[in-house]
Amino acid sequence: MICAKLRVQDYTVLSAYDGEAALDVLDREYVDLIISDIMMPQMDGITLIKELRSADCNIPVLIITAKDQLEDMEAGFHAGSDDYMIKPVNLKELALRVQALLRRSRLENEKKLTLGGSVLDYDALTVTTAGEEVQLPPKEFYLLYKLLSNPNKIFTRLELLDEIWGMDTESDERNVDAHVKKLRKKFDDNPDFGIGTVRGLGYRGIVK
Repeated sequence: MICAKLRVQDYTVLSAYDGEAALDVLDREYVDLIISDIMMPQMDGITLIKELRSADCNIPVLIITAKDQLEDMEAGFHAGSDDYMIKPVNLKELALRVQALLRRSRLENEKKLTLGGSVLDYDALTVTTAGEEVQLPPKEFYLLYKLLSNPNKIFTRLELLDEIWGMDTESDERNVDAHVKKLRKKFDDNPDFGIGTVRGLGYRGIVK
């Protein structure tokens, strides 16, 4: 069902019976995202994730399991998983989580964004303009990077909240507004970029 749903969404899907089979697939194919059960024969999901992370493989991993104990969730995250869903899985929510993980992964892989005389460095969480470097808190940087990576695209507050803070966050949309206010205060006079408000909808990045 999961494979069928994702294929309808135009994803190319590769299936594997267990963790060992998944490693064989990864040896042959380029993969953007892994969706893994925890309880599997030969090699379970937690062991699979540990194997990948120990080999410096940073492919995003979404765990799906019937277990709902807190310790199982903790084990998954401690091993290096990026998201977690409990069966029975809502396929529409699954598709949204996959989309969000892939977007986040692309942002991380791009690493640097150059806009005129300004450079946003994803690893360092810095914005450098005319030789002057500004270090930002992670959420502020990720929000700015997201908006400026897609200039003039309108993002709703809920979209930004889901992607930057995560779908399970207890923060609300006012937190997005507060972070935008802080960014505008820091970069109000920046000659290369800005953040625009689309009344009733959300925000958009502006490249000058």
